[in-house]
Amino acid sequence: MSKHIQTITVEISLSDYGDALIYGSTNTHDDVPGLYLKQRLFAWHEASFYGTDLTIRQVQNIELVVLPAELVIPFFADPRLLGHIEWVWSDNAAQIVQLAPLLDACIKEKKYVPSFSDFQDGKLKWIWDEHDASNEIIQSTLDMKDASLIDGLRSAFSAAVFHRWYGTETAAADLRSDYPLLFARNKGPAAGLDARAWLVAIGWKDDTAPFRPVLQLLEPEEDIEPAWRLQLVLQDKHDAAVLAPIQLAADGTAAGSWPAAWSPHVRERSTGWLERLRACLPAEQFTGGSEDVLNSPLNDEAAWQFLTASSNRLLEAGWQVLLPAWWEAARRKQPRLRAKVASGAGSRSGSSLFGLDSIIDFDWRIAIGEADLTEAEFAALVARNERLVRFKGQWIQLDPELLAQIRRAMASMDKTQGLSFQDVLQLHLLGSGDTPEDGTAENSGGIKLEVELNEHMEKLIRQLGRQSEWPMPEVPAGLRAELRPYQLEGYAWLAFLRRFGLGACLADDMGLGKTVQLIAYLLHLKEHMTGSDTKRPSLIICPTSVLGNWQKELSRFAPSLDVMLHYGSKRLSGEAFHTVAGQTDVVLTSFATSTLDQEMFRDFTWAAICLDEAQNIKNAQTKQSSAIRSFPSGHRIALTGTPIENRLSELWSIYDFIIPGYLGSSQAFHNRFSNAIEKERDEKRTADLQKLVKPFMLRRKKKDPAIQLDLPDKNEMKTYVHLTAEQGALYEQTVNQLMERVQKLEGIERKGAILSALTQLKQLCNHPMLITKEALPEPSGAAGGRFDSGMLIDRSSKLERLLAMVKELREEGERCLIFTQYIGMGQLLQQVLRQELQEPVLYLNGSTSKSARDRMIEQFQSTTLPEDEQPSVFILSLKAGGVGLNLTAANHVFHFDRWWNPAVENQATDRAYRMGQTRDVQVHKFISLGTLEERIDEMLENKQQLSDNVISSSEGWITELSTDALRDLFTLRQDWMD
Repeated sequence: MSKHIQTITVEISLSDYGDALIYGSTNTHDDVPGLYLKQRLFAWHEASFYGTDLTIRQVQNIELVVLPAELVIPFFADPRLLGHIEWVWSDNAAQIVQLAPLLDACIKEKKYVPSFSDFQDGKLKWIWDEHDASNEIIQSTLDMKDASLIDGLRSAFSAAVFHRWYGTETAAADLRSDYPLLFARNKGPAAGLDARAWLVAIGWKDDTAPFRPVLQLLEPEEDIEPAWRLQLVLQDKHDAAVLAPIQLAADGTAAGSWPAAWSPHVRERSTGWLERLRACLPAEQFTGGSEDVLNSPLNDEAAWQFLTASSNRLLEAGWQVLLPAWWEAARRKQPRLRAKVASGAGSRSGSSLFGLDSIIDFDWRIAIGEADLTEAEFAALVARNERLVRFKGQWIQLDPELLAQIRRAMASMDKTQGLSFQDVLQLHLLGSGDTPEDGTAENSGGIKLEVELNEHMEKLIRQLGRQSEWPMPEVPAGLRAELRPYQLEGYAWLAFLRRFGLGACLADDMGLGKTVQLIAYLLHLKEHMTGSDTKRPSLIICPTSVLGNWQKELSRFAPSLDVMLHYGSKRLSGEAFHTVAGQTDVVLTSFATSTLDQEMFRDFTWAAICLDEAQNIKNAQTKQSSAIRSFPSGHRIALTGTPIENRLSELWSIYDFIIPGYLGSSQAFHNRFSNAIEKERDEKRTADLQKLVKPFMLRRKKKDPAIQLDLPDKNEMKTYVHLTAEQGALYEQTVNQLMERVQKLEGIERKGAILSALTQLKQLCNHPMLITKEALPEPSGAAGGRFDSGMLIDRSSKLERLLAMVKELREEGERCLIFTQYIGMGQLLQQVLRQELQEPVLYLNGSTSKSARDRMIEQFQSTTLPEDEQPSVFILSLKAGGVGLNLTAANHVFHFDRWWNPAVENQATDRAYRMGQTRDVQVHKFISLGTLEERIDEMLENKQQLSDNVISSSEGWITELSTDALRDLFTLRQDWMD
């Protein structure tokens, strides 16, 4: 009894693309539905997801199952069929089933080759290797089949090869890389080849000949051969030095002397060589005699064409080409244009200024290949109008396009006008490092521009880039401070740059002493100025909030400097200003005031202009920035801890102040650097900008090993600020009211009035809102909304200065503690800082519960919280947070208002400066100028009249002062603002 329950006869036809169109019929000649057929014929075919992925096509009422070309051979090579159905193959189907295992074995064993005929038609297809003996059975079987079936099988075979071996992007890319000639668009190089020779030419098959044909260009020899010539040679594959020259006749016959064993290969291939050469070379290169068609001499133009064009076509066609040894080096080495600086340039020294605009004489030098030409020699060679020129025994290529680029580059720098020192400096800086030639830079024309320095210029530029070579001047005699090693280097650097009129950006971290370095420099100017320079003061421009700090520091470190404060409603103007300023060493003013008085400042020639917190001019388009740039000066210095806060344009703005024009216009800088670096992360442009800015920026960080070793464990600094106009008016009003009351009061009432006024004055120095009792502004919108913090900041110089310092240390990733005695001030600080920093800000005071207090400490000390949850600013009331806390995550401590008890302040500072602290702690004590804060600080410093024990015990001693003493202590000094 038969095990089959059904018989299906399968018919197969192959499309031109190799797809199999399959249909079936029963033994009763009924057509089998396509869905039924594919579900049963491919029931075990995983590649088609068991027939599910196959499509059905309707042709003349017959449903055909379409098997994609790449699956045809793999499926029929080993068809796994349902056993309960009897499968009967029609004639075509039987032939496919017969051949499929053989073809599949070819694919698996990689016995296939690219199809030469399809390549000539511009296609890439695969065919079984007809010359492989193991494939002869395939060929003999196919010879008995009809042409349409053969074409279909060829397409199915090619599709299966692609699918099996080149179906991924990586495999396809490897194929392109390994066999580039297989993808050549130019099919000409295949001319004259049969399929086997073509496989050898593209590298698919090894060449069995013991030699390779090579085309050689022979250069002229003046005494022997005056012209260029082409020569075909046979090169021994085992010894490349063995060359056998041959001649090719017009019919392709080869003549010459070569080893006898080579002769059969030469006879077989020489005709093909000639056809391939004709396909690659211009016809005029085959005008030699009948015995050697390549023997005609070549002029310079023809030799140039062979070197630059024809040789490349030959290489693409698989030929080996021998060119003169000098050509490869000349082609690889780009022409360079070099400006040779005159011997005396840059020799000025001492106090004379050099400056970026100083003109430097130079001579042109043009390097082409190995030849070094003067401008006259270059012009003479160009006048010959030849492509290849022999110069001093060397061949030089004079490419018209390169010559035009050289001319454009020379025209861009007018030799009659000389080079500016800025040109020389930029050419050298951009040419150093990883570029092929030191001292070169590429201009818009693609030519390498090189500057050849003389001895003086080489020394100067070497000093600019090497800290160890900075001249070390003596420490000014008038300096009342001991400079640390890195501060001494900063002072020496400023003095060195001044000698050459080069601006400087001192960008040390906050707390490293930028101020004392600049003061040392100002003293150096005073002690070393000669001639007319002695009558020129220096100008310091800084934020209003640090004017007082500068006054104090100048007085402390350089008492010999005559300092003029130009600020407030009573400042001098006109002739009076010129008279007084001309007799001082330093004029100190604010950014806002310098803008208001810009015409007066512009009429003055300053010995130096120094900007503190130079990021205030980061927006070059503002009136303030434009005004400051217009002030004439012999030297410009910028001090900033944050040369770049948000965008590269801020760096440009600072550099355009210290070295005007050095980085080009704002638009040119944007096109050259900003887009490429900020958006495209261009490493080359980033490196170029670093090279340009590095000589004029000195930036040291507290975390630098050398700096950390030099710093003390705890560095205490006083920060002096002026009162705003509102604070000053309220302060004077409060003092006047107190003076009227204390004259009428006695005993405990008098003491109470004094203590009350004392609190009010201290709060006024913090912020006027503390005594006007205004409510804190409500954030707009939902919780966490924003409010106008600018209005709050502008009313307090202390708040303004604190915000600037906290922003700077936050840029460095550091944390801080802020101590204040007043709850209202703590709340105000928390609200403003939280909005300005856009991060959590903690506030601990006496009403904070123990659990909340512990949670705050843990949160602040944490190193694992997400960035948006990690607080880095901790505000504490002095009483609640002054003792018992371990807050070593902070390395900055701010005393926003003073307790006037050194022991209490030190205890508060010790919340950060204690066991477990691994970094140096910076302590900042805020003092309002002209107020009782400054007066009491002076008493603490100088120990005048009162002992430390009295002052440090409490504020009660103030209530015991006489009315006159109180008036002297409380009265606002005239310099509080004016």
